[in-house]
Amino acid sequence: MKTIAVIGAGTMGNGIAHVFAQCNFSVHLIDVSPTALEKGLATISKNLDRMLAKDKIKSSDKENTLSNIKTFTTLKDGVANADLVVEAATENLEVKLGIFKELDVLCNEKTILASNTSSISITQIAAVTNRPQKVIGMHFMNPVPIMPLVEIINGYSTTQATTHTIMELSKNLGKTPTMVNDYPGFVANRILMPMINEAIETLHHGVAGVQEIDTVMKLGMAHPMGPLQLADFIGLDVCLSILNVMYDGFKNPKYAPSPLLVNMVMAGKLGIKSNEGFYDYTESKKAEKIAEQFNS
Repeated sequence: MKTIAVIGAGTMGNGIAHVFAQCNFSVHLIDVSPTALEKGLATISKNLDRMLAKDKIKSSDKENTLSNIKTFTTLKDGVANADLVVEAATENLEVKLGIFKELDVLCNEKTILASNTSSISITQIAAVTNRPQKVIGMHFMNPVPIMPLVEIINGYSTTQATTHTIMELSKNLGKTPTMVNDYPGFVANRILMPMINEAIETLHHGVAGVQEIDTVMKLGMAHPMGPLQLADFIGLDVCLSILNVMYDGFKNPKYAPSPLLVNMVMAGKLGIKSNEGFYDYTESKKAEKIAEQFNS
């Protein structure tokens, strides 16, 4: 594989583009918004500067990485000649199905189509294409340049050849790929989201405050970040979306989102992205400092 198209220049998309470009792949970063593309490239540049400051890369590595990325605002141009397309759009079923329908028409029949979805069925996504055997999940962890895991999700029709290709590709990125099967939430979020949801319920019922809950989990369970702070980092809207997917998929009340989470999302309190969630990030550079702390 030489050319990788990444759809979406947000937090996950620019991180995925960063990792592929740093490993000398030709990357096509696609977003309908020119502003999002500019912001995505600025984020990649800033993250490379952090690596440079820590002597993890050289100046020439930064220049080479950025030169490997081209930006596109149209899907047709961006996926042309791509060997692999990684979709990292918003965690919304209809949006993803629409994208994959287009990709199936626009891409070469040999192109593998991957989704970075954290909870939506790969089998369902693959079903809207004429190449379900070449559709797979590549669930990168945030922040992508730092976190070593890639959760590889097989859809019902994903072939062994496709899985092998993506597993080896992930290893070439310096990641640790772990293969799982296609059930709501897969492994990572099936375990993580109920924990976050229970932490929110613990707060909702007045058992303890935000900092107390996070302190217990950090110092008592050796978690690098407390569950409420992690929820802010992920995005409370994303947490709610994933919990809804699992609740709909399993019909089990243990996956029902906390009313407090629902209300916070309705009120626009989404975490770092909105400068307020369980913590207040309105102070200058506060959100960036937390992200840097996590990245270190």
